Amino acid sequence: MKVIAVFIFLIMSIAVVFGQETIQGYVLDNDEQPLPGANVFFLESKTGTTADQYGFFQIRKQSEVDSILTVSYIGYLTKNVPVYNFNDKITIYLDEGSELNEIVVSGRTPGIIKSRTALLQTETITTTELCRAACCNLSESFETNPSVDITSSDAVTGAKQIQLLGLSGKYVQTLTENYPNFRGPASIYGMDYIPGPWMESIQISKGSASVKNGYESLTGQMNVEYKKPQKSDLLSLNLFASATGRYEGNADAAFILNDKLSTGVFLHYSTEQTEHDNNDDTFLDMPKKNQFNIMNRWQYASGKYLSQFGARFVRDYRTSGQTHRTLKDKSLTPYEINVNSDRAEFFSKNAYMLNEEESSNIALIFTGSYQEQKSNYSTDIYNVYANNLYASLLYETELSERHHLGTGLSMNWDKYAQTINLSHAIAKQPEQEATTGAYAEYTYTTEKFTALAGLRADYSTLFNKIFATPRLHLRYMPVTWVNFRASAGKGYRTVFVMPENSFYLASNRQIEIAPDLKQESAWNYGTSINFYIPISNKELKLSGEWYYTDFDNQVVVDVDSDVHAVKFYNSKKSYANSVQVEASYPVFKGFDLLAAYRWINAKSDYGGKMMKTPLASDYKAMITASYETPRRSWVFDFTTQFNGRGRMPTPDATNPLWESSFDSYAILNAQITKNFKQWSIYAGAENITNFTQKNPIISPDNSYGSDFDATMVWGPTIGRKFYLGIRFNIPKIKE
Repeated sequence: MKVIAVFIFLIMSIAVVFGQETIQGYVLDNDEQPLPGANVFFLESKTGTTADQYGFFQIRKQSEVDSILTVSYIGYLTKNVPVYNFNDKITIYLDEGSELNEIVVSGRTPGIIKSRTALLQTETITTTELCRAACCNLSESFETNPSVDITSSDAVTGAKQIQLLGLSGKYVQTLTENYPNFRGPASIYGMDYIPGPWMESIQISKGSASVKNGYESLTGQMNVEYKKPQKSDLLSLNLFASATGRYEGNADAAFILNDKLSTGVFLHYSTEQTEHDNNDDTFLDMPKKNQFNIMNRWQYASGKYLSQFGARFVRDYRTSGQTHRTLKDKSLTPYEINVNSDRAEFFSKNAYMLNEEESSNIALIFTGSYQEQKSNYSTDIYNVYANNLYASLLYETELSERHHLGTGLSMNWDKYAQTINLSHAIAKQPEQEATTGAYAEYTYTTEKFTALAGLRADYSTLFNKIFATPRLHLRYMPVTWVNFRASAGKGYRTVFVMPENSFYLASNRQIEIAPDLKQESAWNYGTSINFYIPISNKELKLSGEWYYTDFDNQVVVDVDSDVHAVKFYNSKKSYANSVQVEASYPVFKGFDLLAAYRWINAKSDYGGKMMKTPLASDYKAMITASYETPRRSWVFDFTTQFNGRGRMPTPDATNPLWESSFDSYAILNAQITKNFKQWSIYAGAENITNFTQKNPIISPDNSYGSDFDATMVWGPTIGRKFYLGIRFNIPKIKE
């Protein structure tokens, strides 16, 4: 409480001002359809941005001479638009067709937007891309994305996590609405807590991120934006069913109550109760689940003041393991796993423009969450009660035409009350940390070059120390068709072992935690190059990138030193290399093709021996193809993933129960969508070739023995799955 009091005192003691002279608007075609990814920039200063999936853009004036916007989009005629009043919203209509020898080429809505003008290597996954697959929740949103992998933590609970730049998702700072979220136990199951139909977009940035959102981004950031009531349909419905017995319904409604106040209501319910044991190992191939999810968000805008606030509640209950039906010997006691979670969140974001002429405004963010997770793994019991409070005060100002300054204060508090009753004793771990910090960030911008340098300092009550986080980002665009980016920065992360790794209880390994675990810290270096090459009135996009993460200290999860234990200890010899190349091209009207290849080399010191990270593929290749008929009446999507071989944890030399490595494999997914005026129907298949990992559970016939382990997962444990869904929407009535 003293830390919180000090933070509040600092806020009240500092007078800050922050503002921007901006122009907002929409880019549409002549049928009033949005043009996502449209380039919008000032003709004079060349400062620019891109429109989002709704065609909405916001651009800040950089120079007194800025008065004309240039708007362009592939397949549409470029338009120059004079700006007379920066306080008004404008709508810009582009004429379709760029004539060349009487051939007219029209544009289509992109699924992934990679901004040419953004300083960071960032990509935005729009609703178009999310609709290319079932996308029932966040964990299923990356099936067509070459940058992000989704892996299963174990073969029974359904826990999933992302992988970015060759490292676990715990090194990716996860944000919702641009504030940190999903910590502790929510880092294990939180990917399932965000329904796909609720999302407006997902932004992924690689490498060290801005210090504005904290010190925890070691390999990148992922931010989820929910639908906004001002831009959403009056009502949207999504119904889904799969051949595996999964059923779900989603609904969201948006209401503009008056010219200042609007609200959105979101509902989700899903259930999956069918028992599957296709490999006949007596364990369910997937957990039986029930989830109820509700959210209400509000926005109030009056003059220079803008406020967004809301709350959400999630109930997620899952049962897995053995059942009496799957057991061959009915006299045995089933090894049953239950993980029941109730989670509540709230958020408040407030901004006030103080002085347009001085370009200054201020913003305050305050969020909190509480999660109660009760779980049992047969006779082992683990309950955790997680609390989080976060606050951030931000100030930014334009010092001059080319110079921008941002500063701020932040506070984060985590507390985990735990009840642990295991068959073996584990070392007691810290359960609480509060950090307070301050940052400054300076940006220098010219027509072709942008540099951002940031530094923050934070104090941790757990480690009783102050630590510094420096970061640097550079972008150089010598010509309009090529971009160079480079970044370097440091990141930190505090490890709470059991809240973040409770899925290891789905094994009979002994959990051994070193008594002196330190804060994880690493440097991340990266560089990328992007080409935009015009060919036959279309654009070939080529990109290449390299990122290197070098740990000063990593809390290693060691499943190699002892086949009957999982050990957590400090290591100063860990690193990860990630190299990715990507190409995309609209081969002909309506048909887009993307190909990508990523190579990973991640190693850590396991018991004195440098070895690659286990259960991770050495490479990943992807080919995605999408075809739309005119007016998007039909949409066909096909994705092929090629996953390379990888290393298994070291097997027992005298009694090896698994191989030392796994082979490469491919996954094929496809979907067909039929669009009508206000609704659509989609059908698809995942894992078409029905590939599954053989024997993902070690020693399932003796689940109470020391060899039992359900965490040795490297591939899919579920075979071919067919699904069917319906989307329906009622758009707002246009005034």
